[in-house]
Amino acid sequence: MAEIEIRTGVDAEAAVAMPAARSLFGMELAELVSLMEGMGEKSYRAKQVFEGLYKQRVTSVEDMTTLASSLRARLVDAGWRVGVPEMVQTAVSVDGTERYLMRMADGETVETVWMPDGDGGERGDGSDAAAEEVGEVESPEEAVAGVKQIPSGDDNQKGKGNGVGGSGGFWSRRGDGRARSNFGTLAEAGFRRATICISSQVGCAVNCQFCLTAKLGIRRNLTAGEIAGQVAAVLNRHKIQIGKDRINLVFMGMGEPFLNYAQFMQSVRVLVEGIGIPESRMTVSTSGILPGIEAFAKETVRPKLALSLNASNDVVRERIMPVTRKWKIAQLLAAVAKIPLRTREWVTFEYVLLGGVNDQPEHAREVLDLLAGMRAKVNLIVWNPGPGIDYHQPSPADVSVFQKMLIEGGIATYIRRPRGRDIYAACGQLKRTISEGGAAEKLVVIGA
Repeated sequence: MAEIEIRTGVDAEAAVAMPAARSLFGMELAELVSLMEGMGEKSYRAKQVFEGLYKQRVTSVEDMTTLASSLRARLVDAGWRVGVPEMVQTAVSVDGTERYLMRMADGETVETVWMPDGDGGERGDGSDAAAEEVGEVESPEEAVAGVKQIPSGDDNQKGKGNGVGGSGGFWSRRGDGRARSNFGTLAEAGFRRATICISSQVGCAVNCQFCLTAKLGIRRNLTAGEIAGQVAAVLNRHKIQIGKDRINLVFMGMGEPFLNYAQFMQSVRVLVEGIGIPESRMTVSTSGILPGIEAFAKETVRPKLALSLNASNDVVRERIMPVTRKWKIAQLLAAVAKIPLRTREWVTFEYVLLGGVNDQPEHAREVLDLLAGMRAKVNLIVWNPGPGIDYHQPSPADVSVFQKMLIEGGIATYIRRPRGRDIYAACGQLKRTISEGGAAEKLVVIGA
């Protein structure tokens, strides 16, 4: 077997340069205070900028009408801009999922995904988002076949027959005592919640063998503003009302968040303190960057953790995830065990099922041994195909047996619903799917 290149390491964050840009979005309040004071302004101006950026979600400095026009002009003259990524392309799935190509100021692009009603990934993790998922189940056969959970056509937009209200829409089943005026845009469309999948790097260095993004290699890290800005752009597109609409975030798009740790964590603080999305509604997935996990355990404001396990022993994991050569499973589990979990919080272990590779009963038994005694749940992900990747999906029967064995062994185990497979928006499928051609760039429909 040919040697697999390892493109990761503890120095990856320092090695990948970030762009020089005068973007306000992504700055924390203390940074904005320094900026305003440096311009000879009172510190309360920073609060006004902060509110404009994150509460009002303005897209230009000129829209910050709480600032004097003279101050807005000075900011513009000094080269400052809001700096939210530009949504340049959109692909819409038959199941309602949307995949966006986001362009940064320097022209680099990443992909971001919008999933109305989510993919069930939060089930069993102890959060409010998990409680909302109760009762939403799916058979292994549906997971493998990619059966739509939300119908296509007008029903996607009106909430008819999508499991959230029948012909009467969401309102006929809201049942929690909230007045209609307290519901937001999502409920009007017939959805209970939505999940946004966010990228943290342009490309990825980790080189997992079953993932399309790995084929890109690594271009650069995203800034905190570019990470959080993806969320703002999507929220603006759907006119989301924070405090009324239920929004979950997963840092599971392009890149390895823990190889861009400082910027990732700053984006989390901006999203929590600025935009107002609780960290309990966020999940970060890591391939297993040990220094990142150790630093994460010390954070006071942090999302929930999902570790991409994907194999039951080091031999198999090293073959499909070369990062295992640097940090073995036992090291990762020991670090995860030191994270001070919040009340009702569970660690998620993601497990991509590859047919004939890691999906047999002996693998399930090894997973049970690995996770014994941990406050853990497992999300099984039936592998999502991609061109040029030499794996195949497991059989529905193998998926069913694997899940049953873990559950009977005492591990809460769920099958994540595949979302947006037809537009290459599902887990492991993001790959900046555009054709290069300047103004003539068009979406590449892979597999058409």
